[in-house]
Amino acid sequence: MTIETTMARAPASLNARRNEARRIVAVASGKGGVGKTWLAITLSHALARQGKRVLLFDGDLGLANVDIQLGLMPEHDLGAVIAHGTDLDVAVTPVAATGFDVVAGKSGSGQLSSLSRQEVTGLRQGIIDLAPRYDHVVVDIGAGIDATQLILASAGGPALVVVTDEPTSLTDAYAFIKVASRLSPRPDLKVVVNMATTRAEGERTYATLRRACESFLKFSPPLAGIVRRDAKVKDAIRHQVPLLTRHPNADAARDVEALAAGLAPPP
Repeated sequence: MTIETTMARAPASLNARRNEARRIVAVASGKGGVGKTWLAITLSHALARQGKRVLLFDGDLGLANVDIQLGLMPEHDLGAVIAHGTDLDVAVTPVAATGFDVVAGKSGSGQLSSLSRQEVTGLRQGIIDLAPRYDHVVVDIGAGIDATQLILASAGGPALVVVTDEPTSLTDAYAFIKVASRLSPRPDLKVVVNMATTRAEGERTYATLRRACESFLKFSPPLAGIVRRDAKVKDAIRHQVPLLTRHPNADAARDVEALAAGLAPPP
C-alpha cells in the first residue's frame, strides 16, 4: 500500500470511510513546547493499557521525535515511505513494552517538511487506510497552522488542541482553532490543558481560551482534559521511558489515563 496506490484507490463507501476516520485522534498545538508529543505517546500508552489496539503515527514532519522519546531504532520510518516507496504497513513498528504500534517519522532530518500538498494528502489517506486495524490511531502532528498540519488534523476524527497557560500558547491555540473551524462547519476540536499547576488553574486557562472562541468564532471547543505539571514527566523523557511505565502513579499519568477513558469509542 504505497502512498501512490493509496491516493489512486477509491473508498468502498462514504459510511465506511467515515467510520475508519473516526478512529483517528490528532494531537495538535498552535506552538511548540507545550508537551504535545509527550502527550500523544502517553495517551497511546493509556489507551493500550485499556486493552485497545493503538497505532501512534508521528506526523510531525519537520521535527519528528516520537522514536527518540521512546528509545526506538525502527528499521523503517516515514523517510523510507516517501523516498523509496516503502509500504506504509512496513513502517509499522510494534513496541512490545507499551503494547502499541508506532509509525516513526524521520528524526534529525527536515526532508519531510517540504512534502507537497498532494503527498501530505496521500499520507493522510494512508493513515485512514490503516485505521480499521486499530481501535485508535493517535497522530502527533507538528505545531502550527500550516497546510500540512491542517491536512493531517482533518482525517475525520477529533483533534486535541494542547495548550498551556503561557500567553503565546493561548494565542496560537486560538489561531489553530480559528483556522481549523473555518475548514469545517462542525469542527471536532477539543482542548487539553497541559502542565497546569492545579486543576483549578487548568480550568481558568481553558476558560480564557473558550471565551475568546465564543466571542470571536461563535464556537466553544469542549475541554477534553487537564494534565497537571509533574516533575516525573521530565524524568521519564530523560530516560526515554514512557511515564506510565516509569511512574504509573504520577499525577500526570493519572490525568492522561482519565483523558484516555473519556475518549468516545469509534462507531
